[in-house]
Amino acid sequence: MTLATLLVFSLVALIAIITPGPTVLLALANGSRHGVRRALPGMLGAVLSDFVLVGAVALGLGTLLAASELWFSVVKWVGAAYLAWLGLRMLRSQGGSLPAPLADAGAPGYSARSVFLKSFLVAVTNPKGYLFCSALLPQFIDPAAAQAPQYLAIALVFALIDFLVMLAYAFAGSRAARLLRGRAMLWLDRLCGGMLLTLAGSLAFYRRTAN
Repeated sequence: MTLATLLVFSLVALIAIITPGPTVLLALANGSRHGVRRALPGMLGAVLSDFVLVGAVALGLGTLLAASELWFSVVKWVGAAYLAWLGLRMLRSQGGSLPAPLADAGAPGYSARSVFLKSFLVAVTNPKGYLFCSALLPQFIDPAAAQAPQYLAIALVFALIDFLVMLAYAFAGSRAARLLRGRAMLWLDRLCGGMLLTLAGSLAFYRRTAN
């Protein structure tokens, strides 16, 4: 894999990641509720899922999901149900965002483990990610060279870009919590919840034949 190839992959990855998806929406919501520092466990959960995703593609899991209706459906419905559950919780939120002086201290009941697991599970139960990466990543792999180091390089670049994008979203959420007040923040929670429900619906209707 050449440096030019890695740079092209970085651009493609940035375009794919920066489009609002479940993990960046969670980063936005966590930033508004808890502040950027307390949103970091969620970002680390998503970064870990990036390594799981790339590793699974390298081992052929994406190909398995593309070939097996059963396993594709299992992963799809688990992912859709989890996204819907998170979306409904946000829609029912009473506005958990904190005023500026308290944002970095975290909300009552804050759990770093819970924030970490939400982002990790959202990513690893999304079959679209496996299918997308299974179609994309091999195009940047040199079949004549050792593949493990190439997949590792791709995973590191992908994870770094993902982290930086989520950091930007968390910062935006934190700034929104400082600039907006009252019902405005409540509607931000509901907007994120509605978008997660929309993503859950799109995942529920997703078909392998779309690839």
